[in-house]
Amino acid sequence: MEGVVAERQPGAVTLRREGAVAVVTLDRPAAHNAFTVAMLRRLEELVAEVAADDDLHVLVLTGAGTRAFCAGADLGELIPQMTAGALDVGLPDPTRRFFSEFVKPIVAAVNGACLAGGLELLLGTDLRVAAEHAVFGLPEVRWGIVPGGGSHVRLPQQIGWPAAMRLLLTGEPVDAAEALRMGLVGEVVAAERVLPRAMELAATIAGNAPVAVRTAKEIAMRALANEPRFALEHALTARVLATRDAREGPAAFLEKRPPRYENR
Repeated sequence: MEGVVAERQPGAVTLRREGAVAVVTLDRPAAHNAFTVAMLRRLEELVAEVAADDDLHVLVLTGAGTRAFCAGADLGELIPQMTAGALDVGLPDPTRRFFSEFVKPIVAAVNGACLAGGLELLLGTDLRVAAEHAVFGLPEVRWGIVPGGGSHVRLPQQIGWPAAMRLLLTGEPVDAAEALRMGLVGEVVAAERVLPRAMELAATIAGNAPVAVRTAKEIAMRALANEPRFALEHALTARVLATRDAREGPAAFLEKRPPRYENR
């Protein structure tokens, strides 16, 4: 499972509060929590709401169900718009990526497949707990496109060059145990323990001094100074999305046939 065909029904992103912890859930389990444009906009709204609420100190991010954290962008809706030239639909600001300005800690509870844009969401989080059955991958190059949501910048920073290139260039997924060895996730637990363990970590963080916690993360984020790097990724992603191969790859996936790439 490397992507999901659009279901013509609205997905949801939900927010619930548990004390000082906000739990944000991608809630489209029938489509492996693949995100639509509407879901991206709703996620942005909820993150802004959590950022502005002084009573919320930590965000926990997860996906509904047990099969997927997030399988990435909806191939039947979002990707065709981007390959048609509407790159800003998915990346409205060239200098920003998922959670790149959110200074409160984010704990990810990865309850299944974490692929493509789902992995790019993960790269914007801080602590990561994965289920034993979770898989991780960036299969975009197999579709004639690239993961332009921050992967080229964040992956080498977070897991080192060889591991990052393995994910970016082969398009092959890795299992949870390998993701742990790479440093892509921090813990691997039984499926039923994923969200409880993430909530335990969030509670520990929420028990610390909020200003100190936010400042510690902000210093680390600002020291990376990734905005120019994200802008470079945005520009080169646009070049790839303008190719015939970028239209052929997703079309072949949806039609369940091998792609016929032209190198143009």
